[in-house]
Amino acid sequence: MKAPKASRPNIPDYGISKSKKGMLPWKWAADRIVKSRQYWMATVRSDGSPHVMPVWGVWLQNAFYFSTGRQTRKARNLASNPRCVICSEDSAQAVIVEGNASELKESKKLAEVAKVYKKKYKVDVSAMDSPIYWVRPSIAFGLFEKKFPTTATRWKFDS
Repeated sequence: MKAPKASRPNIPDYGISKSKKGMLPWKWAADRIVKSRQYWMATVRSDGSPHVMPVWGVWLQNAFYFSTGRQTRKARNLASNPRCVICSEDSAQAVIVEGNASELKESKKLAEVAKVYKKKYKVDVSAMDSPIYWVRPSIAFGLFEKKFPTTATRWKFDS
């Protein structure tokens, strides 16, 4: 899987280094996404107001997969606006992923996700009557608090 392209985020007034030296490698971000147990997920209601909730999920091959009931606020929000944000659980070494979510339909990928999900959470998501969604990332940010100005990194994914 091709790593996304790294650059510096545009965060005015925070003293972010202009140099590429110190930028975080994609592996740093991917490791933190994989190791998170809980994630924060932000979606947008039809009136434009934000909605944030914790979710369980798995990161596989540069995409995030999660399950939620079809009638949940998250699912209803994503049905009208697929844009969302996924954040790792550790804000001191934060990974923020922006992307678009859609329901996963492909049976081979559903089985693969269910296997990884079961190993991580000891829950058979394939036996649930809830859809599995996948988030195709467009951009991600890595923010390492202790070295923030020199390590803040943005990654852009190929569309």
